[in-house]
Amino acid sequence: MALHELAGKPAPRDILVNIPRLISNYYTNRPNPDDTSQGVSFGTSGHRGSSLTNTFNETHIIAISQAICEYRSIKKINGPLFLGMDTHALSEPALSSAIEVFAANKVELRIQAGFGYTPTPVISHAILTYNQGRSSGLSDGVIITPSHNPPQDGGFKYNPPHGGPADAGTTKIIQDQANKMIRNGLKNVKRWLFERALKADNVLEYDYITPYIKDLANVIDMEAISNSGLTIGADPMGGAGVAFWEPIKEMYGLDLEVINPYVDQTFSFMSVDKDGKIRMDCSSKYAMAQLIDLKDKYDISFGNDTDFDRHGIVTKSCGLMNPNHYLAVAIEYLFQNRPHWRQDAAIGKTLVSSSMIDRLANHMGRKLAEVPVGFKWFVEGLIDGSYGFGGEESAGAAFLRKDGTTWTTDKDGFIMDLLAAEIMAKTNKDPGEHYQGLIEQFGDPIYERIDTAATPAQKEVLKNLSPEMVTATELAGESITAKLTHAPGNQAAIGGLKVVSKNGWFAARPSGTEDINKIYAESFKGADHLKQIQQEAQEIVSNTFKIAGV
Repeated sequence: MALHELAGKPAPRDILVNIPRLISNYYTNRPNPDDTSQGVSFGTSGHRGSSLTNTFNETHIIAISQAICEYRSIKKINGPLFLGMDTHALSEPALSSAIEVFAANKVELRIQAGFGYTPTPVISHAILTYNQGRSSGLSDGVIITPSHNPPQDGGFKYNPPHGGPADAGTTKIIQDQANKMIRNGLKNVKRWLFERALKADNVLEYDYITPYIKDLANVIDMEAISNSGLTIGADPMGGAGVAFWEPIKEMYGLDLEVINPYVDQTFSFMSVDKDGKIRMDCSSKYAMAQLIDLKDKYDISFGNDTDFDRHGIVTKSCGLMNPNHYLAVAIEYLFQNRPHWRQDAAIGKTLVSSSMIDRLANHMGRKLAEVPVGFKWFVEGLIDGSYGFGGEESAGAAFLRKDGTTWTTDKDGFIMDLLAAEIMAKTNKDPGEHYQGLIEQFGDPIYERIDTAATPAQKEVLKNLSPEMVTATELAGESITAKLTHAPGNQAAIGGLKVVSKNGWFAARPSGTEDINKIYAESFKGADHLKQIQQEAQEIVSNTFKIAGV
């Protein structure tokens, strides 16, 4: 895809979303129940859409909320439901709709005081903290966010009592029931007027900020950061963590400056992403251009996406770190500086994350658990301590408390930010400098993702490939050592294909939301070798389509 002429530049006014129209459409437009593209659809991160396309409207949220209530009843989940929202414009009306339904269904609801914003990891933390030591009366949660998606989008995620993203079985139950309700005109939905719902005894305001911030000292060496005198820049990027950084600064005595501490639902302060859209992607050098320009002002700085489950680390030595690079640095540091973790605690990674992590795990003598894309695959291991760390190539990760117990089971951008500061405070080197050390030891991989157009039939073939359908024996001049359609870490289907050789690999999987196939590739032998892998990857995928007749 060609780089857009606005990439990395301040957002011009003519691309800003019309907020009044967005909100109006949320209430006035209705999805067509006969058009499946306008129905409820839970991907890896909940239901997402926009009121401008009839894919995220009041009807959807009412139906999903009622479906969650019925799921809770079936599963006998009767503790509080922790409800939070991010700063996208559609999040607030969706919050109101959800409150109306949850209140009428007598759900014990907890909402941030003053309709404040609540990050994804804070909801996970609240669920797990409440459920600790309980076997009944368990809590769960909902986070209203489309993550780093553009300003016109909305999202709605459900986290069951384990605190992490719901698995596919759970989301299918909720999705199917919500769509059934929409087809029936929402006839059996219980709902109160918003004013009545807010006054209900079962709807209580809750302080999400203080318990989470106080607990940070149990997962990060906050004292070391404070004593180091590091100058820190924190850019909330207009997201849900905007009210958290100042209390963190005050509680732990950090030399921290909050950059752009404002909320603007058009996100007009953002730099435009590579495709000409406003997107709060903290792993994009284009979206993060303004913070990168400030890299020499602070010893370490960082930004986060809108619901704070992702991180972007900016250092003096290299600017914005590639997410894969920082994951490797974080893993190396944590597994050498958390002595109370289990000795057999594994390193969790998604199968499209860098093989630098594989080489590092082998060197450290640690088990590597490679799982399909989606943070839900790390939940069980983070709960029982068998995973010390779980990370995704898309800049999302979480890890255990210092004592080896669970912190969160959803991605946490705060702790990945603060870990970068801890690493620098304890080692006197920034994460970028640490990665250079890994390069010297294990090689210098080049990683890239490309998207190719695909028909629905081709996407279905790719999703259901078997290794036998791949006839190639070599990849870019090296013998193929593995053809994977199931993840080695848990034998779960990856919904695609990964082909591995000694010094490179590619993975291909269909997009869940667009008519494209995603091809990830990495080489430890340079740019030319990477291009050869990418070319052969496309040929291998095309051949499987020919064999399947699509």
